[in-house]
Amino acid sequence: MDAFILAAGRGERLRPLTDTLPKPLIPVAGSTLIEIRIRALAAAGITNIVINHAHMGQQIVQRLGDGSRYGVSICYSDESSGVLDTAGGIIKALPLLGSDPFLVVNGDIWTDYPFTGLPRDPPGLAHLVLVDNPPHNRNGDFCLRGNRVSRLDAGAGRLVTFAGIGVYRRALFEHRAAESLPLAPLLFAACDRGLISGEYYAGTWFDIGTPDRLRTLNELLTAQESD
Repeated sequence: MDAFILAAGRGERLRPLTDTLPKPLIPVAGSTLIEIRIRALAAAGITNIVINHAHMGQQIVQRLGDGSRYGVSICYSDESSGVLDTAGGIIKALPLLGSDPFLVVNGDIWTDYPFTGLPRDPPGLAHLVLVDNPPHNRNGDFCLRGNRVSRLDAGAGRLVTFAGIGVYRRALFEHRAAESLPLAPLLFAACDRGLISGEYYAGTWFDIGTPDRLRTLNELLTAQESD
């Protein structure tokens, strides 16, 4: 299964760090967010990786190269002429992704989720990894009952937050142009058709969206190293 890492975001809330660095290259525990992600994918046997970039994207290309030093193969989807949002970025990158389904991972998360557990043949159009609602998203994104994902207002179940990890079939993006397009409306429409499965993950997960969250993560990892 191929993987696509979303790395084109500007990272406004992480300024001034992102005035000189693209968000995925923010240092965390002696490495960077995106390198931690690449190594985790490689450890799970996922070695064909596509990365999109925009804001100071050449820094990402220069840092990661072709991926050989991480034991993977990396190619890039350049969005420097205009960021396409999540679904738009995926659609533009489809010609570079050789598998169906394929994995998409946000470049600004830190997690110990074991990627080896992802389904290689999900039953519907997508399979999402879902976590407990963090303080900045207390209402959640979806409802999970068993392995079925639905809208928050579509019935009983656990209210959960999308972890930024999903396995997608190309059919979810059929007949869509590579233009600025968010992912959520496509997922909600597929939820309404009962075509989204999911799993709850109780392990460690951080969305590195602000300096405070980055600080909390670094403090946690430092404490773990000293134990």
